[in-house]
Amino acid sequence: MNRQSTLPDPSRFFEIRFESIGGLGAHAAGQILARTAVLHMHLNGAHFSSYGSEKKGSVVRSYIRLGDADKAIRTSAPIDSPDVVVVFHTALLEQPITLAGLKSSSTLICNAAAGELPEGLSRVPVGAKIVRVDALKIAVEERSRPNAVLLGVLTATLPFLDAQAVLTGLSEGFAHHNPEAVAANERAFARGREEFEVLDHVGHGCEDLPVMRPQPVWGYQTAPIGGVLPLPGNTVWNDLTTSRTGWLPVFNTEECIHCGLCVLVCPDFCLVWSNEGAGTVPALECPDFSLTWSTEGPAEEAPSARMLGVDYRYCKGCLRCIETCPTEAMTREAETPGLADRLQVPLYPEINKRVGGTRGN
Repeated sequence: MNRQSTLPDPSRFFEIRFESIGGLGAHAAGQILARTAVLHMHLNGAHFSSYGSEKKGSVVRSYIRLGDADKAIRTSAPIDSPDVVVVFHTALLEQPITLAGLKSSSTLICNAAAGELPEGLSRVPVGAKIVRVDALKIAVEERSRPNAVLLGVLTATLPFLDAQAVLTGLSEGFAHHNPEAVAANERAFARGREEFEVLDHVGHGCEDLPVMRPQPVWGYQTAPIGGVLPLPGNTVWNDLTTSRTGWLPVFNTEECIHCGLCVLVCPDFCLVWSNEGAGTVPALECPDFSLTWSTEGPAEEAPSARMLGVDYRYCKGCLRCIETCPTEAMTREAETPGLADRLQVPLYPEINKRVGGTRGN
């Protein structure tokens, strides 16, 4: 028996692209969505992801291609002109490839804080639907992950998706190996369906965005000789902003004893120090770290090197400095828009001027 198709246009595929970073669950969300479409919504579906090294902060693209039950899917090509783009991290909007191929008839779902309007949204074509939800905030509050929230938004935005079926698929995916997460994911999913907002008059693009595909920097004919560093010192251009997933370390200079323990554990050397301003520190005892300043007599001379702050351009938010600090001079705070820019202490002031400081946070 032929079933009536629920897709907007049964004659073509409906294509969704997740733009994310490692650790936010885009790959798992794509698997859940495609599997649910096939098993519970009488659609043909295909899913695959593209990513490099499997680590937190690296770029992940997940592709979901859905078709009518009578329309076979015979391609596994990347989705260049998606009907829907779901952006899991705000900072990705600064990269033109994130929105590449977006059409005036497309939908963009963006994980961003309430009131935040990333500059990249202005490139969206006029006519495209823009949806904003603070998926990270909801996920933290519900002890879930952003993918559960964004799946909820997706089902609320696309009427042909069976919300209950997708929720069931989400729950089944965790029921066996992490049953404690099921209830949290269900709450996050439900809040995603309710707490999103549609943004009007934000996109100003005059036409559909061009298709872009990432190209290798070097090929077999253009690669440099092995063992050679063609651009020595190039790591100063790195930007780890997208590696942070909602939290960052905040430095309180009044509590710091400049012991340097944070430097020993920081994997990215993002802490800024100076040899200027040596003075005295108050008497303090830190038995857990075997660091003792005498409590008798005058305070001893302070260390010659002094902590100044954090260069958030190079901070991926691992928070090891907070775990190690003996005086709680480092504290964990939620990353709100603009916070990293306000607290930024640049390691390389001239470099930061040339690249415009940190990304919009």
